[in-house]
Amino acid sequence: MRILPVFYVLCCCLFLFSCGDTQKKEGQDEREENSQSTTKIAGEREVVLFFGTSLTAGMGLDPNEAYPAVIQQKIDSAGWNYEVVNAGLSGETTASGRNRIDWVLNQDVEVFFLELGANDGLRGIPLEETRKNLQAIIDIVREKNPQATIILAGMQIPPNMGREYTTEFREIFPQLAEKNDVKYLPFLLEGVAGDPALNQQDGIHPTAEGQEIMASTVWKMLEPELQDQ
Repeated sequence: MRILPVFYVLCCCLFLFSCGDTQKKEGQDEREENSQSTTKIAGEREVVLFFGTSLTAGMGLDPNEAYPAVIQQKIDSAGWNYEVVNAGLSGETTASGRNRIDWVLNQDVEVFFLELGANDGLRGIPLEETRKNLQAIIDIVREKNPQATIILAGMQIPPNMGREYTTEFREIFPQLAEKNDVKYLPFLLEGVAGDPALNQQDGIHPTAEGQEIMASTVWKMLEPELQDQ
């Protein structure tokens, strides 16, 4: 799967020479223009961008095993004209994500999948800071790509920081989704978290099989969105 889109349209120009038949020349020019437009439309691919942490990057795995790559395989199997961009970065917090979002959005995006916050929670970052950063990212996406569908992935953390912190952290995501009227995926690691057989030795990062399950979870929400585009 290509990490960044490098899809350029090659337009071919056909110069026709005519001897005195103006109407014929105009008709040929019109057909030529239509042909070029059709070529451009057929060649373009809409971008589905996954913006997240090592969970999205597929830490410890081949890039083709990360769930965004599996999503690309599902898209290709369906014969749809979408390009998946994996913008996951290991160690990413909502603050660092906010800092690099402008660079990531150097292309038009049709679907923006936001998976950030887990590293904030594991580090005990103040909840209001996490909330503000996620809100800022959503605002920037909407400013640069007003037409984009935004999907916010919910996240949960172990109770190391105490029950109150853990509960309030979990509630950030549905509250932001409701406030901003964006699509909400309750838990990206549903069916994967806590299962030793589906996680690598660190107990945090999913195996290739775990990534397959994550892809299936995401696909249930993403597939209808792509069909409606």
